[in-house]
Amino acid sequence: MSTALANPAEMIAHGAPRVIHTDAELAAYTEELFRLTALKRPSSSQRQAIELLTLLVESYEEAHFPVPVADPVDVVRFLMERQSLTQRQLVPEFGSESAVSMFLSGQRKLNLEQVRKLSARFKLPADVFLQL
Repeated sequence: MSTALANPAEMIAHGAPRVIHTDAELAAYTEELFRLTALKRPSSSQRQAIELLTLLVESYEEAHFPVPVADPVDVVRFLMERQSLTQRQLVPEFGSESAVSMFLSGQRKLNLEQVRKLSARFKLPADVFLQL
């Protein structure tokens, strides 16, 4: 065992980061993480602290604030609204206006080519458009 981990309990007793259990701890760790990532030239120990705090924050957020999987129709509707797109403007990705309409009404699922084209158009990972 390395000397750095010779006595983890003592390290924690002296203020070493530990698993986040509350939203208040999350806020404090996040604030410190923002402070550290704003440094122009963080030291080696500061970079290690950034890595550790990131893992702790991500772990807490994944457990307490999971991101729900969105339905592909909802995703496309959201993107259309945000970019003020009409169904006609999505014809290149779907092949026809009726295909767009059928998808948006839930009558048809996306095929792989449509997923690929939507992913390219909106610069999003393909899995955003897949029904899981």
